[in-house]
Amino acid sequence: MSKPPRLTLPPAARAYRLTTARGAFAVHEAGAAVRGTALLVPGYTGSKEDFVGLLEPLAAAGYRVVAVDGRGQYESPGPREESAYGLAELGRDVLAQAAALGGGPVHLVGHSLGGLVARAAVLRDAAPFASLTLMSSGPGAVAEEQRARTKLLVAALEALRGTPPAESMPAVWAAMRAQDPEDAVPDGPELAEFLRERWLGTVPEQLIVTGRVLIEEPDRVAELAAVPLAKLVLSGTVDYAWPVPQMDEMAVRLGASRVRVEGAEHSPNAENPQVTARSLVTFWDSSSAGR
Repeated sequence: MSKPPRLTLPPAARAYRLTTARGAFAVHEAGAAVRGTALLVPGYTGSKEDFVGLLEPLAAAGYRVVAVDGRGQYESPGPREESAYGLAELGRDVLAQAAALGGGPVHLVGHSLGGLVARAAVLRDAAPFASLTLMSSGPGAVAEEQRARTKLLVAALEALRGTPPAESMPAVWAAMRAQDPEDAVPDGPELAEFLRERWLGTVPEQLIVTGRVLIEEPDRVAELAAVPLAKLVLSGTVDYAWPVPQMDEMAVRLGASRVRVEGAEHSPNAENPQVTARSLVTFWDSSSAGR
């Protein structure tokens, strides 16, 4: 899971609910659209807080940046129905979010599962977007070991259907954390409490359906390559979900720019936000110049 580098918003940022044609979504926003607007979509079990380290440097570079909780994810509400969380539905949400931001084409960034959601949005309608960045996100389903872990999580959540979330979600959370490596650096008290609260705030059906996406999503790179949109594949130098060489190959197939962020693994947005922000600005500036 992604762990924010800090939990306090920078002074220039604000938290609010973005009203769209498909409902309201909890967001963090910073900056003015001097050079453009960016929409940041988080990954599985993640949230808008995963991008907190990017808000200040991207705003300072002249971008309006908006990080969002998807439907049923942490502070954005969502129904207790699996049909609400299919990839096509989440892609439509992203299109509605982009429309609600206004002000011209949006630079779309999807982290991990968020990359698959962003891809679904672009494949449905690329017109609202100035560029697409797939951050630590691959061509289809996650790597075999991660599929096995995700299957166990989905099965646990499915087995507890009908149990009130207030009972089921804490139990699954405790079981997940019990699987942490023995040599893992323990989270500080504030971060540990946030991670637990974020988990408890996420709708179980959202986790079930999007977990299946990570297990089953087909390779749709050829379809995406045919979309005439500037693309960037950005990752750390190591990744447990999609191997870095696989993302290298995907970038070639997409005809995309490629960045590996040193000192980062699956969450460069949290693990090395300054370099990640500079890489995004360089790409966005170049893609805007090419239009």
